[in-house]
Amino acid sequence: MDFEGKMISREISSLLWEKEKTVATAESCTGGRIAEAIIAVPGASKYFKGGIICYVNEVKENLLGVSHQLLEEKTAVCEEVAIEMVKGACRTLQTDYAIAATGIAGPAGGTKEIPVGTIWLACGSSEKVVTTMVQEDHGRDINLAIATNHAMQLFCDFLKEEQS
Repeated sequence: MDFEGKMISREISSLLWEKEKTVATAESCTGGRIAEAIIAVPGASKYFKGGIICYVNEVKENLLGVSHQLLEEKTAVCEEVAIEMVKGACRTLQTDYAIAATGIAGPAGGTKEIPVGTIWLACGSSEKVVTTMVQEDHGRDINLAIATNHAMQLFCDFLKEEQS
């Protein structure tokens, strides 16, 4: 993890400690990298309950409650699925907040409509979720690093907004 990533992780840690809130992750394409960034800070067990690696739609549906119809109509790589992943992780893991990622890291799997490097990120609570999309293709490893950093920054900004 780079220096900036460590600083964001520490800030998230601080914000969650202060509020005595918990977080979980629901990760598809990032495969646990967001959870890894969260637990990089000592004491994360106070606020990080766990994560669900939902690489296939079946797991998104069965563990997170993502709508089968939504997955069929829009694919797993869309804003709506990312939102349902956040809400499902909060519900399943009984946390105040969750962070989710779903996308196509590459090098294959992209289409004209959803090219490689398209990753939807979401975070929030069961009541309020914010999203952003990353759409850059710099190769699999860099795509995943960018998505992880963006997800952590999105969550950090969300927590700061919640406190103000």
